[in-house]
Amino acid sequence: MADDWISTSEAVKLSGYHPVTLRTLIRQGRIQGKKFFVVWQVSRKSLLSYMREQNQRGERRGPKPLTK
Repeated sequence: MADDWISTSEAVKLSGYHPVTLRTLIRQGRIQGKKFFVVWQVSRKSLLSYMREQNQRGERRGPKPLTK
């Protein structure tokens, strides 16, 4: 599906992830990414699926609170 592929800048806006994080997720195979000529694109479907899984797991980005 042609609409499924979005630019990395669109993926950053959609997810809130840093571009380096997106590249890492692509390399790890957690989300799908392809290079179209000279531009990398991300599968919107795989990105949304990954974000949904993380939300269900309760995983949060950023510093973790200290426990005593």
